[in-house]
Amino acid sequence: MIEINDALTPQDLLPGIQRMWQSSAEKILSIEQTCGPEVGSPVFTVEGNYTAQGWTEWTQGFQFGSAILQFDATDDEQFLEIGRTKTQQLMAPHISHIGVHDHGFNNVSTYGALRRLMLEGRIAFQESELAGYELALKVSGAVQAARWSETFDGDGYIYSFNGPQSLFCDTIRSLRSLALAHHLKHRLMGENDEAISLLDRLIQHARTTSRSNVFYGEGRDIYDVRGRVAHESLFNINDGRLRCPSTQQGYSPFTTWTRGAAWIIAGYPEQLEFLAQIPDEELEVFGGREQIEEFMTHAAMAACDYYISESPIDGIPYWDTGAPGLENLGDYRNEKADPFNDFEPVDSSAAAIAAQGFLRLGNWLKTQSSPDADRYSQAGLTILFNLLEEPYLSFDPAHQGLLLHSIYHRPRGWDYIPEGRLVPCGESCMWGDYHLREAALMVQRMALGQPYYTFFGPTEDASAGA
Repeated sequence: MIEINDALTPQDLLPGIQRMWQSSAEKILSIEQTCGPEVGSPVFTVEGNYTAQGWTEWTQGFQFGSAILQFDATDDEQFLEIGRTKTQQLMAPHISHIGVHDHGFNNVSTYGALRRLMLEGRIAFQESELAGYELALKVSGAVQAARWSETFDGDGYIYSFNGPQSLFCDTIRSLRSLALAHHLKHRLMGENDEAISLLDRLIQHARTTSRSNVFYGEGRDIYDVRGRVAHESLFNINDGRLRCPSTQQGYSPFTTWTRGAAWIIAGYPEQLEFLAQIPDEELEVFGGREQIEEFMTHAAMAACDYYISESPIDGIPYWDTGAPGLENLGDYRNEKADPFNDFEPVDSSAAAIAAQGFLRLGNWLKTQSSPDADRYSQAGLTILFNLLEEPYLSFDPAHQGLLLHSIYHRPRGWDYIPEGRLVPCGESCMWGDYHLREAALMVQRMALGQPYYTFFGPTEDASAGA
């Protein structure tokens, strides 16, 4: 169980954050020198060097988005140049990619970040450049929303790359793409010129995920433990009924893959922040603000509470809460995570994603005067504080990864096991590095009294940027 440090402040994390940006700069530049588009998008490191792994194209936005975050945090123009130029040169295929559920990862991390910086006045306002970013985001949101399956109860979901029967918990964070496209007053056009609301599909997907992928201890099955998260839910596409939980990257359908839980922890709070900008009357047709915020908060708090109870005291989890080797680690929940153990790997990338989610949930709950707000905020600060120290933060200039001890796909055995070790350790992944940077940028802004970091940025019209 996480030992939450109630005394930590965002300012306390600034020394570690500054060390991180220094190491981060070296690693971004190293990746630029060795990971050209001809070798594929970098996914994870092997012996410290980023390599590609064909499965789905979901990490290139994290590569260039990391450079944009580096500029955001440090004002170093060379990273803006990398992020902006590579986005313009290489990201266009991701805008219209009809085969993935990852638009929020690729396109909001690049086109969305550049739009945000322009509206914040951080980069020079160019109307035509802004229009290009916003067109990309409109198309991306509509393409993502078109991957649609209906459920028997009148809702639906964005289906995963596995097919129309499959709902991944990961996709809760790709709702960023629908949110931004709706914010830009875009809609998906269907057969017979049917105008389909992207906000409607965002809310439906979030509601279906909360019902099918998150457990609440209400007797759904004998493994129904409050806060447990199923990586995947499988539906009968003939009648839209939920059939069973499943997983692609976790240990089993009845245990919790911790990175999947982290996507839930991060995804719902940032949508609550986005919906706070939507007028009440616009939400009435979709069930009303109270009902929507209730199910999102319910899901986020359940997942957060389970993460707190099942994680080691430093908040860095093992890759799955039911991984079979955990029984060999003794009372692992009451000790710090051990990335060098002989039985099960930890997943620092899950911690980096979850840290931001805890912070956002805490911040949102403060606006609701909730007594639980501080607990979640302090949990987020505690996790991030621990990630900014060794053995997780990499200072080795020969290692291209920033956040060490992450896991991609344990069941398939894709993660590198060093000589003399029995389980993967010591390596990094593109999403782990990106989310460490994103969480650090968020806390840095909080500590320095700068504008609160959100994926949608300033809420005024784009024309106000002029």
